[in-house]
Amino acid sequence: MAQLDISQKLTILADAAKYDASCASSGAKKRDSRDGTGIGSITGGGGICHAYAPDGRCISLLKILLTNSCIFDCHYCINRRSSNVRRARFTAPEVVDLTLNFYRRNYIEGLFLSSGIIASANYTMEQIVEVARSLREDHDFRGYIHLKTIPNADAELIAQAGRYADRVSINVELPTRQGLERLAPEKSETQIEGAMADMATVIEDGADARKRYKSAPRYAPAGQSTQMIIGADAANDRDIVRRASGLYTRFKLKRVYYSAFSPIPDASAVLPLQRPPMQREHRLYQSDWLIRCYDFSLAEVTSVADTATGMLPLDIDPKLAWALKFRGQFPVDVNRAPREMLLRIPGLGPTAVNRLLKARRYRSLRLADVARATTSVKKLRPFIICEDWRPLALTDSADLKALITPKPKQMELFAV
Repeated sequence: MAQLDISQKLTILADAAKYDASCASSGAKKRDSRDGTGIGSITGGGGICHAYAPDGRCISLLKILLTNSCIFDCHYCINRRSSNVRRARFTAPEVVDLTLNFYRRNYIEGLFLSSGIIASANYTMEQIVEVARSLREDHDFRGYIHLKTIPNADAELIAQAGRYADRVSINVELPTRQGLERLAPEKSETQIEGAMADMATVIEDGADARKRYKSAPRYAPAGQSTQMIIGADAANDRDIVRRASGLYTRFKLKRVYYSAFSPIPDASAVLPLQRPPMQREHRLYQSDWLIRCYDFSLAEVTSVADTATGMLPLDIDPKLAWALKFRGQFPVDVNRAPREMLLRIPGLGPTAVNRLLKARRYRSLRLADVARATTSVKKLRPFIICEDWRPLALTDSADLKALITPKPKQMELFAV
């Protein structure tokens, strides 16, 4: 490998990390250095990135790979062993120095570190853990750290990663075992899920220990997450939603991230030639939110998928699709319905529902009250009853979908 300077390595390894979407930090422990000691912060300062602090702020992360060299040959990965890409590798001290220097310049507020597999899983995991250990122990770094762990690494190394990181993640890669065996034959679903189960146990045991002993170490306070690639194999949306629901239940994951497959340079012949529509990824995220935040059951979400293809509709969101399919559940009286039924009304989210529940304790809600709780009342009208509003035959209208679905609109390039 030719000798590269830090700037060249950063260019290669930051670009290689862009395919990982799972770098969000919601739920991380609040830490700062305003007491005059330590360095770094997760609660102060500004930044631009697709990661979020506990208070909802968007924060900036240094997102890189330790190396894009890899002993595995996964068909969908641009860094696979047989790929003709330029290779680079950071040492652990180089990543530490980059993180500290970028923080001091107010470029970042934390680190997202992943890696290809070099030499062995344990060797790679040791290097990743050493970066986090050095930042925390040698430099008292208090910013956010997210580590991507190696599934078949030793359980003790993965536990150490949880000790130093705010969040850890282990990618399940593909939604089905068949897809993994076909596109990543050197990886094992059993090993991946075993590592996730081990980390879930470490996090749970650590939380229990903290309840009894304040000095007990804190393990991955922001929990663990995972990512699966969408559209590289034959899995349909119903398969994907079921797998994600199972991961949440079995391993208490904070998030499952979906990454639409994108054709890569020098691609394997077994991969599809075109990427799936981005709207598919968006609909899967919406379905994910329905299960996690709207109290929808797995059966309710999968019921809106096409019976023949198992795919979610692309033209409307899954919540609206459910309401249109089960019109017998509507209209809902916003002054009397329980919370779980209010959450099933298209256009109402948890925040709006909580506002309505609080307001109706003091007065009967009118349509204007509902309108103030949401951004648009047009989508709600066919599905609700208020003190001064009844939809009459609107709910049963044959063209209801066309009436409430926004019309496609051509955007103007030079609009003011």
